Amino acid sequence: MAGQQSQSIQTLLEAEKEAAKVVQQARQYRVQRLKDARSEAAKEIEEYKKTKEAEFKAFEASHAGNTQAVQASIDRDTEAKQKEIRAQYEANKDKVVQKLLDRVVLVKPELHRNLKKVEA
Repeated sequence: MAGQQSQSIQTLLEAEKEAAKVVQQARQYRVQRLKDARSEAAKEIEEYKKTKEAEFKAFEASHAGNTQAVQASIDRDTEAKQKEIRAQYEANKDKVVQKLLDRVVLVKPELHRNLKKVEA
C-alpha cells in the first residue's frame, strides 16, 4: 500500500510538473502572440500612414496650380481696386480740401442748441 501511495504521489507530482510546463508554454505562446500582434499593427499603421501621405501629396499637387492662379487673380483684382481708389482720390481731393477750408474759415457764431437763453 505504501508503494502504491508513493507511486500515486509520484504520478501526481509528474502531472503537476507537466501542468506547469503546459501553463508556461501557454504563457510564452500568449506573449509571443502579443508581440506578433503589436508588430503587425505597427506595420499596418505605417502602411496606412504612407497611403494617406501619398493621397495628401497628390491632392496638394493637383491643387497647387489652382492656388497660384487664384493668387494671380486676386492680385489683379486688388490692383484694379487700388487704381479705382486712386482715381477717386485724384478726382475729389480738391473738393474735400475746399470743404475743409470753408468749414474752418467761414465760422458762423451760434449758440449751441442745448444752451438755454438766460433772461436778464
